[in-house]
Amino acid sequence: MLLAFLVFFPMIAAVVSYLVGRKNKGLRDVIVILSCLITLLAAGVAVAGVIAGRAISLAIPGFCGRGLSFALDGFRALYALVGAVMWLATSMLSREYFANHYRNRNRYYFFYLMTLGATLGVFLSDDLFTTFVFFEIMSFTSYTWVAHDETPGALRAAETYLAVAIIGGMVMLMGLFLLDSTLGTLKIGDLYDAAAACGRKGVIWAASLCILFGFGAKAGMFPLHIWLPKAHPVAPAPASALLSGILTKSGIFGVIVVSANIFRNDKTWGNLILVLGLITMLGGAVLAVFSVNLKRTLACSSMSQIGFILTGIAMSCLLGEENALAVRGALLYMVNHSLFKLILFMAAGVVYMNLHKLNLNDVRGFGRRKPLLHFAFLMGAVGLMGVPLFSGYVSKTLIHEGIVEYVELLVEEGTLALSYKAAEWIYLFSGGLTSAYMIKLYICLFWQKHPTEQIYYDARKRYMSPLSALALTASALLVPLLGVRPNLTMDALADFGGAFLHAAVPAHAVHYFSLTNLKGAGISLAIGLIVYLAVIRPMLTHKEADGSRTYLDLWPAWLDIEERAYRPAIGALLSGGGALASLCSEDTLEGRIYRPLIRVLVTVGSVASKTLGSLTDAVAYLIGHTVLAMRRRVQRVRVGNRVTDAVGRAVDGMADELNHTVLRGHPVQHHATGSLAGRWDGIVDALRQTTHTMSYGLLLFGLGLCATLIYLLIH
Repeated sequence: MLLAFLVFFPMIAAVVSYLVGRKNKGLRDVIVILSCLITLLAAGVAVAGVIAGRAISLAIPGFCGRGLSFALDGFRALYALVGAVMWLATSMLSREYFANHYRNRNRYYFFYLMTLGATLGVFLSDDLFTTFVFFEIMSFTSYTWVAHDETPGALRAAETYLAVAIIGGMVMLMGLFLLDSTLGTLKIGDLYDAAAACGRKGVIWAASLCILFGFGAKAGMFPLHIWLPKAHPVAPAPASALLSGILTKSGIFGVIVVSANIFRNDKTWGNLILVLGLITMLGGAVLAVFSVNLKRTLACSSMSQIGFILTGIAMSCLLGEENALAVRGALLYMVNHSLFKLILFMAAGVVYMNLHKLNLNDVRGFGRRKPLLHFAFLMGAVGLMGVPLFSGYVSKTLIHEGIVEYVELLVEEGTLALSYKAAEWIYLFSGGLTSAYMIKLYICLFWQKHPTEQIYYDARKRYMSPLSALALTASALLVPLLGVRPNLTMDALADFGGAFLHAAVPAHAVHYFSLTNLKGAGISLAIGLIVYLAVIRPMLTHKEADGSRTYLDLWPAWLDIEERAYRPAIGALLSGGGALASLCSEDTLEGRIYRPLIRVLVTVGSVASKTLGSLTDAVAYLIGHTVLAMRRRVQRVRVGNRVTDAVGRAVDGMADELNHTVLRGHPVQHHATGSLAGRWDGIVDALRQTTHTMSYGLLLFGLGLCATLIYLLIH
């Protein structure tokens, strides 16, 4: 009953709060906070049960023929507790944050509690099918957070978030189908033995890569990170804290399940995760250094910190039976990052609910003479930077020591370890960039003065309510409390949750404050200070005549993987090959090979599109004159819905952009692309017509059904 309560109680509370909120908004806010508090108490009972040695599991048969299954161990109980703490803290801030200037609060709170139940369902799941079910519920319910403001920027970011979630979820589902048919089980505890006994290693790899794609997309792993820097700035700050602090960890949960079970001790898989982790880590840190938006900086930081966690997971695979340091580091880094982003995004929320601005040039100096906000932000910053005596130092040190340990093992075996030594320096340099951008934010908010608004900022004595102050201060106090005596606190957490990651028993206690361990932290902090003084301050800011410094947004707008790669690729896919004409404008072989080939592709695509369109239009016509006619609502043949209209508008936008930039944007091509442009216009017109009708939806449904049937026939 405890597991069912943790998962489904928040969902029931969501319905209750919504109904109450239609009549009494104040009572609804109280119900939301109390629901989060009750969930926290239940999570505390779960932790106590694991400590007492009670084995708790739950199976709900009948769901989709497979049922749902949940289990409780140290890691699951720990993250149920982390999630409940984060929801309680953000619910306390949300009451004040949404009090003014916000609509649709009832909708927000409904999906807020629904997401809590779905997230706990992910972390408490005992098989990957249950994980997938709640993972997808969580993705759809949290989508409303990103779209909450309903501004063009928010809706576009939400569109990206949902697209990544859906594509990732479908790829993951195919991987789960393949894994289930190959191993005969999706139960997490049985995966290792089943994979070890299975001889179809290639199939296991294919399935696992699909699963990694889905979980990596939610975690914000490169190259699937595109939603993260865009979703956080537009989402309400309490939602951003949850998106960054724990929803990304649901993706990490899946990566851990695959890495610690199917690929335990597998060096090839470990190297793959290591490369992805290093790129994610360094790329996010560079983006954060250049950002001039408070929440975007924290969002890019989240991407970078996910890279640190992935590096720890990778080292656990590479180290094999000697993975104690790496596993404990990855686990503690997850917990620490959840805590730090809870603090920092709530602090950013306090800034935003007072100023309704996020640009660093607008918010600089706001934190001066605000001791509680100053303390809370500083705790989050020094924790994230890995300053000794604070909890972040412990997890950073453990992962770093894991890398060093692997390098030493390779040297002892007589193997050249230059690539892993380079990985260590990327790790330290990325940690330095973390220090650099956190120093930038800290100085901007609490030391600089605003050139025109500083008197107004200093006069704001009541900048947050006592309830918000309690949530922020209590969260911030955990950072030094956990970090001062790490052998008593952090090691206990690692021992409690390490079994889920199959952590080895440490050979000896870690001397966290030894000279060797302090050296690594010192290198990163020194790099951060140098980057701030030598790059950020002189190059990324401009000193005005009055002595104030203005932050410069120097990141190239065109350097956007979504806008420059993913959307054009999707547009080219939709265009039936027409967009490929731009790739053969100045090549010697253009006229003889490329252009005739493109003409063939365009013609075939056009014929196929018209044929399929005619068939589906015929079906739509029959439906419109039979089923719809029976309803006697004969609107002037508008056969469609909001979904297909949205798709249609998206295609319109991509088509116009491609038409302008690809076929019309280069004067050199005007004389050569006339016929192609005509064909392109014809295809675009056909696309615009089909995507605004129900036939487009039927076409997509039919293609999806065919793919599913083919898969079922094969397997």
